[in-house]
Amino acid sequence: MRGKQLIRGAVALVAVLSAASVATAGNYDTGATDTTIKLGQTMPYSGPASAYSAIGRAEIAYFKMLNDKGGINGRKVELLSMDDAYSPAKTVEQVRRLAESDEVFAMFSMLGTGPNIAAQKYLNAKKIPQLFPSSGSSRWNDPQHFPWTTGSQPTYRTEGRIYAKWILANKPDAKIAVITPNEDPGRDYLAGFKEGLGEHVSQIVAEATYETSDPTVDSQIVKFKAAGADVVFNECTPKFAAQAIKKIAELGWKPQIILPAVSNSVGSVLTPAGLDNAVGIVTGAFQKDPGDPRWADDPGMKAWREWMKTYNSGADPADIFNVTGYTMAQMMELVLQRAGNDLTRANLMKQTQSFKDVELPMLLPGIRLNTSAEQVTPIRQLQMARFNGKSWELFGDVIGE
Repeated sequence: MRGKQLIRGAVALVAVLSAASVATAGNYDTGATDTTIKLGQTMPYSGPASAYSAIGRAEIAYFKMLNDKGGINGRKVELLSMDDAYSPAKTVEQVRRLAESDEVFAMFSMLGTGPNIAAQKYLNAKKIPQLFPSSGSSRWNDPQHFPWTTGSQPTYRTEGRIYAKWILANKPDAKIAVITPNEDPGRDYLAGFKEGLGEHVSQIVAEATYETSDPTVDSQIVKFKAAGADVVFNECTPKFAAQAIKKIAELGWKPQIILPAVSNSVGSVLTPAGLDNAVGIVTGAFQKDPGDPRWADDPGMKAWREWMKTYNSGADPADIFNVTGYTMAQMMELVLQRAGNDLTRANLMKQTQSFKDVELPMLLPGIRLNTSAEQVTPIRQLQMARFNGKSWELFGDVIGE
């Protein structure tokens, strides 16, 4: 039943942006009118990556809030969010429906590297913007070959390099084990990680991959312990990241664990793994953690909590994926607001390439949006953090390329 696949949301204005004005006649491409802007999205509301669906639900909730405040430049924005179960074949089917039947203006925050890759050539051939994928693949920062695609978060390759350099600086004699999904994100992370290790790449004593259809990663973790590793780069998606942390604890093994930004949610990963088992894990962060007491009086965090209570009350406030959806929706709002009454797809892409030191309320201090015609990934910085049993504690400086 289509109703089970389709979740409708709508967008409007937030406090960080100016008040909405009444829309006047403008230039329009398919999916935009004087009164409405229609966006499309695929999201794994079912399947092995369903933990990420919190991002889509948060975006829908944010857009509902915006519409309640009058829309963007007087226009309501409708988000058609389709379940693809994290299956690239299903993604293509849903994207074609959104483009050809629903006639959306642009695709926004589609979840996953494989699903986005499956749709990338089609969307670029159709000249339909593919904006802010919820993925850190390097493929989203290639405007020469894919001029209708942008990135969103730091690339997996960048992140992998940062973790490797941190290990060399803090555990120079480390014996390292790495587990990655057998798909493009895992290969990106591993390539960056090995680049960061450089001449020390021989310190990797064990490597393993997993399929998203696998029941567990327990056997890989057992092999890592047998190999004598004392550092584990746990580059897994949420379900498997939690399994790995839990299995390491069950073995009575205490290596230094590193988690990627895509799986550092307290609610979706560390809580299922056992908070006590997660103490001492390090990660890279670019967003404020709702569980970190340092943000208790932060205006951005207060506004987020109020929004959660009013528009996303059924969601877990400890799940940072709700922060991710909120922040990605704010990025989309900013682009649409700047586009004004020139709601053509070409102008939309122009606006995504013109961020200059833009601050958003739930990004960490010092992390800003910057883009150009050559560099279309807006977030390219991280700060290291360590889990204390309750929340992530930031340390060191903001790191970027």
